[in-house]
Amino acid sequence: MLLVMKFGGTSVADIERIRNSAQHVKREVDAGNRVAVAVSAMAGHTNQLVSWTREAFPEYDPREYDAVVSSGEQITAGLMAIILQSMGIPARSWQGWQIPLVTDASHGVARIDRIDGQAMLESVNGGEVAVVAGFQGVSPGNRITTLGRGGSDTTAVALAAALNADRCDIYTDVDGVYTTDPRIVPGARRLPRISYEEMLEMASLGAKVLQTRSVELAMARGVRVQVRSSFDNPDVCEPARAGLAEKRGTLVCDETDMLEHHVVSGIAYAKDEAKIMVLKIEDKPGVAASIFMPLADANINVDMIVQNLSEDGRTTDLTFTVAAGELPRALQVLRDRQDDIRFSELRGDTDVVKVSVIGVGMRSHAGVAAKMFHALAEKQINIQAISTSEIKISVLVSAAHTEAAVRTLHSLFGLDQS
Repeated sequence: MLLVMKFGGTSVADIERIRNSAQHVKREVDAGNRVAVAVSAMAGHTNQLVSWTREAFPEYDPREYDAVVSSGEQITAGLMAIILQSMGIPARSWQGWQIPLVTDASHGVARIDRIDGQAMLESVNGGEVAVVAGFQGVSPGNRITTLGRGGSDTTAVALAAALNADRCDIYTDVDGVYTTDPRIVPGARRLPRISYEEMLEMASLGAKVLQTRSVELAMARGVRVQVRSSFDNPDVCEPARAGLAEKRGTLVCDETDMLEHHVVSGIAYAKDEAKIMVLKIEDKPGVAASIFMPLADANINVDMIVQNLSEDGRTTDLTFTVAAGELPRALQVLRDRQDDIRFSELRGDTDVVKVSVIGVGMRSHAGVAAKMFHALAEKQINIQAISTSEIKISVLVSAAHTEAAVRTLHSLFGLDQS
């Protein structure tokens, strides 16, 4: 089978870790699999490169920023190729422009337009391991671009799609996707499989196992993704076999490939939320637009929204959430529009957390929200805002109740490990 293997920063943090990751690659090659590898920069190196760039000149040219920060992955790719060669495995490194992996010209946050993988495919089919520098591509103007933080996951999935690979294995420092954070719930269990939609919700709601864009791309292109741990002993792990289920990791796949559907598959939480309250606004048509249009123009995303009408029907209060890092800017945007909005008071609060229950089975099961709200009420956890989708219910609660809320919901929906 044709396999794309991706190793994150902690998996290639130093020469010894790269050597260990190379042993995983060797296992697959020895089993007769054709392999392409995508690598991240060594852990911490990208942060150092970003720091140097900002120190050199805070108002840097974004094209040169990309030239600097993309170098971390190039170093790792070269080192991985050298170590594989030392093991007797034919290997060569590929940079984004050599493939080529063509992106748009949005430096720092580029999006992939196309990949001409023919030359690489011929190399891989000839028995050579292709080691690709992740996170980077080339713009139509022939300049190096980067895909944004976590972009190596996107590189790996895009390569798997371009090469028509049987699977994309993402090696990280955890051994799969769990029902919730094991640091909060020790009884959290690893999920053997999870649907693209569920993984996308969990990634966007705080689970750091996979980068959101990579899950979107995998779902759009039908790429099966296996989350695995590079810290597992390479000598005891079985090689990938076409059509066979893995004993380790979590397979991210289409909903039709799921063996069974649980009503709720996982509990996620996000601490980087902030609540904004716009109080005592005149209740008339266009008021909501006067608040949310300026925020949209400032590229500030709004999530949960709650509106409460006064008893006399003359004024209304609006509560909504934004990313915590955007709170100061969002408040300033609204203050600047005070003459149009005419609110009596404006408040911001970062002492909140968003807790979500996620599961494709919720589409066909009624009463999930009622059970959730009742269980939180019994624990004296006040819900400040609610948002829903077909497979997700999110509530905003005080940050002090994070662990209690997660543990309560994990147990409520039977996710505790037996």
